[in-house]
Amino acid sequence: MKRRDFLTGVAAVGAAAAVRAEPPGASAPAPPALAARKGRIKQALMRFNFGAGSTLTFDDMCREAARAGFYGFDLVGPQDWPTLKKHGLVCTMAPAMGVTIRDGLIRPALHDAIEKSMHDEIELCASNGWPNIITVGGERRGMSDEEGREHCTALLNRVKARAEDKGVTICIEVVNSKYTDPEFGRADAIFDHLEWGAEVCRRVNSPRVRILFDIYHVQIMEGDVCANIRRYFPWIGHFHAAGVPGRHEPTARRSSITGSSRAPSGSSGSRATSHTNSGPRRAGIRLRICGRSSRSWTCEPRRFTHTKGVVRHGGLFSRRIPGW
Repeated sequence: MKRRDFLTGVAAVGAAAAVRAEPPGASAPAPPALAARKGRIKQALMRFNFGAGSTLTFDDMCREAARAGFYGFDLVGPQDWPTLKKHGLVCTMAPAMGVTIRDGLIRPALHDAIEKSMHDEIELCASNGWPNIITVGGERRGMSDEEGREHCTALLNRVKARAEDKGVTICIEVVNSKYTDPEFGRADAIFDHLEWGAEVCRRVNSPRVRILFDIYHVQIMEGDVCANIRRYFPWIGHFHAAGVPGRHEPTARRSSITGSSRAPSGSSGSRATSHTNSGPRRAGIRLRICGRSSRSWTCEPRRFTHTKGVVRHGGLFSRRIPGW
């Protein structure tokens, strides 16, 4: 298969540095032209792609993302949705409401409160045109896989009709339970293997209940990422991408994405990267996808390197930036 088109990169830091204060009386520079979107892959970002401690405002981030042709941002709260809309961007994955990493969908004592929160968030997302909501299974705290599946299925059966009516997909994130540091894992998480979530999706049997396939977490717990994507593709609604080890850029060392894909029923057709960046210099984002069309994908990088005008994303993805 021939390598397909690459997405344009974000050069947020470089672009921000280029917009310097003009001398008194100078006319304001013309806004940069927006990159054309082909729509095959809807690439999304997260705030910390622009670097830990970045001085850029969220408005600055959105401006640069839109200029480079990105589709939107994951995990942006309602207070910042007007900024997304101002720049023609989408909240590709709304943050979880009603659940926490510890207390998720498997806690029957919380089901009434979670159901209300999810109904409210579904309505809110639908009214704004947002496609997805993230949620989590929670910590098992001695609960068996089967008991957890039963509780999770029972709750999702109570909210799936609203999600179907409003066209909003509930995405349950698969995580790793190996690492106890919350930066790198979710200790005691019940949804730490794909089959658990896939079986929940089968039982709920709704096109609006899907898995959020986090490549970083899956590589740690199960490995064989591309084979697992093929196996569980019917149940995947969104992707997060980060490399192992370290939750940095996906590289050829242990995790990368080269499989082909088609847009699944109920998916948003967007993707987001979810890794921290290891390079020290200019910011920019590249993601290579070999395949036909796609679901959603989100990145989490923080820094990128460049060499002679080529932005390199983990050594695997690159694109020449005109004028560098």
